[in-house]
Amino acid sequence: MFESLTQRLSGTIERLRGRGRLTEENIRESLREVRIALLEADVALPVVQALIERIKVRAVGQEVLKSLTPGQALIKVVRDEMTAVMGSQASDLNLNVPAPAVILMAGLQGAGKTTTVGKLAKHLKEKRKKKVMVVSADVYRPAAIEQLKTLAQQVDVIFFPSSADQKPEAIVRAAIDDAKKSFVDVLLVDTAGRTSIDDAMMAEIKALHSAVNPAETLFVVDSMTGQDAAVTAKHFGEALPLTGVVLTKTDGDARGGAALSVRYITQRPIKFIGVGEKPDGLDVFHPDRIASRILDMGDVLSLVEQVESQVDKDKAQKLAEKVAKGKKFDLNDMKDQLEQMQNMGGIHGLMDKLPGMGQIPDSVKNQVTGKEVPRMVAIINSMTKKERRNPGLLNGSRRARIAKGAGLTPADVNKLMKQYQQMEKMMSKLAGGGMKGLMRGMKGMMGARGGMPFR
Repeated sequence: MFESLTQRLSGTIERLRGRGRLTEENIRESLREVRIALLEADVALPVVQALIERIKVRAVGQEVLKSLTPGQALIKVVRDEMTAVMGSQASDLNLNVPAPAVILMAGLQGAGKTTTVGKLAKHLKEKRKKKVMVVSADVYRPAAIEQLKTLAQQVDVIFFPSSADQKPEAIVRAAIDDAKKSFVDVLLVDTAGRTSIDDAMMAEIKALHSAVNPAETLFVVDSMTGQDAAVTAKHFGEALPLTGVVLTKTDGDARGGAALSVRYITQRPIKFIGVGEKPDGLDVFHPDRIASRILDMGDVLSLVEQVESQVDKDKAQKLAEKVAKGKKFDLNDMKDQLEQMQNMGGIHGLMDKLPGMGQIPDSVKNQVTGKEVPRMVAIINSMTKKERRNPGLLNGSRRARIAKGAGLTPADVNKLMKQYQQMEKMMSKLAGGGMKGLMRGMKGMMGARGGMPFR
């Protein structure tokens, strides 16, 4: 997400960063480039105008021009104003109501409502420690009910059955009664997809809202529709008392205009963003972190949280103890590390959270396809247990056999072994010299030639 916007802005930002002196002319020129970049990213025109005006007012004042580092000060102003346009800070769900807290999900057909219900159920169960029930009031698409049932089983939450011959209001009332008896904390209600011009469907969801009085009414919108996402959300906001927005399919949206437009136009906070199809592909929306990512400053806080929540702490502890005792880091250990990286979205999933990615040429970034880690794991899986424990056994004929078993080439096996040797060297440095040893090992890896794995 934001790839094209980041690329356009990073050049402007880089030119500003080193400026010891800025003039009003410099600032006007830079803001012209920022304006073009925002419009190309499909940010709504009123949002672009308001954002540029707010930056200009602060930029030509004492805050920037009189600063000791005016370039850096202007970048901070741009980041602050982008953050303000997107809502300043993360907006939490209001669950402080008598149980069950009902969350009603509304949105267009194909926006990803049902998938989002599954993701939100998993988030509430695992991150908020809530007992969750889900129910489908989509009586027009029986497949939606079955889809939600499957998702509920995957994320291990309670599914309340419904059928196409029932009325949506009756389904939800029955679900609320059952949720009370089962001491459920949160009830997530999936509704039928509708368009804002379909009067009958809009009347139905208004009646459903009045009947169940939800604690939260979230509008689920596909970020890939760009400016239309903000316009559609505004129409729904006029019909329903929305409490927040969920942006879906953000991993497929390289422009990111919807994220910058929706909050300003609807005056409703973006509460979550959906990434990917997996049940854990839902992130809390942090405007300050998103602004930093857009300006190519990375999102290290989210990366740290992701590592803390998804790394297997028992395996990490065992590896640390093994290394501390001076035992050799083998290919089984490497496989564990690779699988944990894959759980975090692979190399591709981590890249957009790292600072400075906008400066890396596309030719290098395009080498990262998302297939690197699975291929490396496939190579290790093609080895015998003895070979994984004793990598020194891997002569030419064994490497040829392993490559054939993994459906790859001996050159791919050689690349993996080179990376293993670098990791093994880094681990032995850590055992021998603590943090200083690790830093030396990492410097060696950074200086090592060989480029991206598995082009």
